Amino acid sequence: MTLAGKKIVLGVSGGIAAYKTPELVRRLRERGAEVRVAMTEAAKAFITPLSLQAVSGYPVSDSLLDPAAEAAMGHIELGKWADLVILAPATADLIARVAAGMANDLVSTICLATPSPVAVVPAMNQQMYRAQATQQNLQTLASRGLLLWGPDSGSQACGDVGPGRMLDPLTIVEMAAQHFASPVKDLQHLNLMITAGPTREPLDPVRYISNHSSGKMGFAIAAAAAQRGANVTLVSGPVSLPTPPFVQRIDVTTALE
Repeated sequence: MTLAGKKIVLGVSGGIAAYKTPELVRRLRERGAEVRVAMTEAAKAFITPLSLQAVSGYPVSDSLLDPAAEAAMGHIELGKWADLVILAPATADLIARVAAGMANDLVSTICLATPSPVAVVPAMNQQMYRAQATQQNLQTLASRGLLLWGPDSGSQACGDVGPGRMLDPLTIVEMAAQHFASPVKDLQHLNLMITAGPTREPLDPVRYISNHSSGKMGFAIAAAAAQRGANVTLVSGPVSLPTPPFVQRIDVTTALE
């Protein structure tokens, strides 16, 4: 699906996943989108504005108090320009500030100033993601109509394993494309549970019995069902496949789980 003619503002906050944003910008542009980048001050500790300027083709906006930009009300202009605002990575701090309606930097101010949809792509430590405050903030954003994309689950920079990883850039691009598409929604109001991948049944602490299932068929079915409007829960065995857009994933190892 193409993004030709679509204007996207990417809001980058200060998380380790910010290093993935040049690829995200490049992938969005490959689909035909125009991309302009706004950064928080903390984001610049992880990725330079010059890098994002090079891949986007636009100057990067990184200050709410830039006299030149704000002479033209830069935060208002960016908000109106965008067909979609994507916050990626969206740290726990940025999520909390947006949920509180704060406007203390350029990125949070754009979220208040834009009439267009805002997609939040969480990226944080698994314990921070599971924290009650973060979950309540995400529920607040969802209740206001903001789009919640992700997070993914897996190994994290700190060494933990669990939910909180930022979605892969290709997955974010696909979700953006699906957002603008108008597919047939003939599976709306259906709740589907789909199983995919192998299981591992332990024989002892070292050995287990498994099978060669790749999980690809189940993941493809889950992706197609979600695109047609179904509420999909995907129960996956141990596979190395990205979670399809708009699918809730539960990872298991054994059949009993």
